[in-house]
Amino acid sequence: MGGFRLIGAIERAAGALLALVTALTFVSVVLRYVFNWSIPDSYDLGRNLLGILIFWGIAVTGYRGEHITVDLLWNAAPAPARRLLARFDDAVLAFAMAALAWTMAMKTLDTKTSGEASYDLNLPLWPFQAVAWLGFASGFLLALVRLFQPTQGRK
Repeated sequence: MGGFRLIGAIERAAGALLALVTALTFVSVVLRYVFNWSIPDSYDLGRNLLGILIFWGIAVTGYRGEHITVDLLWNAAPAPARRLLARFDDAVLAFAMAALAWTMAMKTLDTKTSGEASYDLNLPLWPFQAVAWLGFASGFLLALVRLFQPTQGRK
């Protein structure tokens, strides 16, 4: 039951991030076209927050199995083969999330070492990447949980 609360909390946080990105974009456009002024670093903030949103969304989508699927082979397969396919799918998902988490961790460390920062406010970019990395790391852990769950009744 606690796992479902965590997934729900992640989804609510993603929804709040989406609302924040939408509001930031809307206000930025209004200010730019009506008052000829822009919010400093609104583009950098928006794209980094959107990246975080996407990476955390991938984690939840992978756990729930709500990603894009091709059902041609699944529908034609008998139940034992479906269980095997489900395990294979979960293993590929776990491997992919591990690879993405690793590469994102390396990118985050490189960004921190290089001192990359936003243009206007000189905000360091690595904290945004670190939060995005946490999404991939969570996705890997959730994929492992899914890999070791029973496959009955799920696709």
